[in-house]
Amino acid sequence: MPVNTTPSPTAELLRVGSRDSKLALIQTELVVAAIRQAHPALRVEIETMKTIGDKIQDVALSKFGDKGLFTKELEVALEAGLIDLVVHSLKDMPTTLPDNMTLAAITEREDPRDALIMAPRHSYKTLEEMPSGSVIGTGSVRRVAQLRRLYPMLKFMDIRGNLNTRLAKLDAEDSPFDALILAVAGMTRLGLESRITQRIDSVLHAVGQGALGIEIRSDDQRTARIAATLNHRATRLACLAERELMRVLEGGCSVPIGAVAQWDDSKRHLEMQAIVVSPDGEHAVEASSDITVDLEEDEDTQARALGNTVAAMMRERGAERILHSIERTPPAAVDSASR
Repeated sequence: MPVNTTPSPTAELLRVGSRDSKLALIQTELVVAAIRQAHPALRVEIETMKTIGDKIQDVALSKFGDKGLFTKELEVALEAGLIDLVVHSLKDMPTTLPDNMTLAAITEREDPRDALIMAPRHSYKTLEEMPSGSVIGTGSVRRVAQLRRLYPMLKFMDIRGNLNTRLAKLDAEDSPFDALILAVAGMTRLGLESRITQRIDSVLHAVGQGALGIEIRSDDQRTARIAATLNHRATRLACLAERELMRVLEGGCSVPIGAVAQWDDSKRHLEMQAIVVSPDGEHAVEASSDITVDLEEDEDTQARALGNTVAAMMRERGAERILHSIERTPPAAVDSASR
């Protein structure tokens, strides 16, 4: 006789908040599936909403300079008790959360690299093969800055919209784009891996890219216990180091900070490299460091300390001069190809 695993209508309820984009809902469903597997008696419902970043699609993100664009409305609902937990793309989460909120869990990371998506009319397989003057579409100042440094012969143009909208713009007969740069993680989760032309190893990805962050109210112990089952140790330690680097450097989604942290469980070894590049690609500051995690001490604290160390190294080497110059000259104004 089959066992009925459907929670009772009177079962304990967990309300999960999500942006209402297709990718955000897929990511939220992944988290909900993991929650249901760990807590089969729990009744889980998803509440969706649009954020400011979802509503404004015709303005470059760099003009706003605030990662709260994709989180604020969800945090308001969380604070009001309308939902219990929010699933975010971790790279969209501010590094400093409201005092009454906490990052309860970080899920296992999908491939965090950036991807080259070539227009169907071209047969090029890598960035190196693309001819001088080729136009690359991206809404990321970080990507533009690093790519300009590596491939000065290419041109860059801002592009907004959800992932399918961007692909449609690329595929149009009159498209101004020869290729796009998108996150491998998003393409994978949407089942569009076949469109990936190249996984780019030469560009350091965004802080938290490929991971999902679970935000809850700080005083909600019940939800904290539920969310704890979602944590992925290697991803959490790497992302905490990356987020601390960004917090110390006071960077957001509109500044070109790239960071890659990696955890080796067999050696208890955490290493990180980072880069800050001026939007024109002319100036760059790099740093790297590593630690062996002491199991007698708090792991999260040690991971954040690594991020702090790398940030201090970058400050000493002039990273703040680049970041302050960006504050004075908004990236959207620097990137003439995006006008």
